[in-house]
Amino acid sequence: MKDADHIENYLEYLRSVRRVSGKTLIAYSSDLREFVNFCANKGLEPSAAEAADFRLFIGNMSLENKTAVSVNRALSSLRGFFRYLTRFGVRADNPSESLRNLKTRPRLPAFLWEREMADFASLPEKKGALWALRDKALIMAMYSAGLRVSELCSLKVSCLENGYARARITGKGGKERYVFFSEEGRKALADYIPARAARVKAENPPEELFISKRGNALSVPGARWIIDVYSRRSNLPKNVHPHALRHSFATHLVNSGCDIRVVQELLGHASLSTTQRYTHVNMEKLKSVYHKAHPHS
Repeated sequence: MKDADHIENYLEYLRSVRRVSGKTLIAYSSDLREFVNFCANKGLEPSAAEAADFRLFIGNMSLENKTAVSVNRALSSLRGFFRYLTRFGVRADNPSESLRNLKTRPRLPAFLWEREMADFASLPEKKGALWALRDKALIMAMYSAGLRVSELCSLKVSCLENGYARARITGKGGKERYVFFSEEGRKALADYIPARAARVKAENPPEELFISKRGNALSVPGARWIIDVYSRRSNLPKNVHPHALRHSFATHLVNSGCDIRVVQELLGHASLSTTQRYTHVNMEKLKSVYHKAHPHS
């Protein structure tokens, strides 16, 4: 079997078995094809590469001014591919085990402070040029439950439970979890549901909770556009995007003393290290308060 076939089979394995997102699949495919081109220039079969070849590949990426984040993603792609090769007997050893990520500066996620979030959530009522009831419910659902935009758009009405107090979510990798809505979030959903019913088409009604004005299921780009409209109409000195609402949810929980493992469960993170970056946000807040309050700072 040719290496091109191994790569295609690996990508199909990621899609059908690991059930990675389309965005991740595109990224891994791009990284592996870049490695294939590198090996072709060396007259080397990718599946026969050794640790020294990986180091040269990383060096080439650095010479091309690729960021440490891009290099580390490529390393992750290679590790996964070579684990796949050894698991299915294409190689006896795994040279990717010796690969180490480049050091990166921790990047704090974009988020809104509590007062900013309250102001943003009130925008549909004040400047609702789109569909105020839906937009208020959409913003509050994303923020009060910490949803990814893909999870928001795939959320079905049938998955709402206990009078809109919680919902069953299917997250990354097809993993299910429960999320919970705040009192304001529940009220926004309760106000939106009747308005939604009035717009839903009698034939082939969508199962999804959030719909367009025409009664069709709201797409991910559509949800992003709605948030962007309100971001541009707000007076906030920052760009608000869907993931910023999720980051705000996590940041506010951590700042209020919520256990980091509980936050991990609510966000649906597979790794605790992913959730721990929100503790850095908390430290930044503490430093800010210190410098404002201390007379000699």
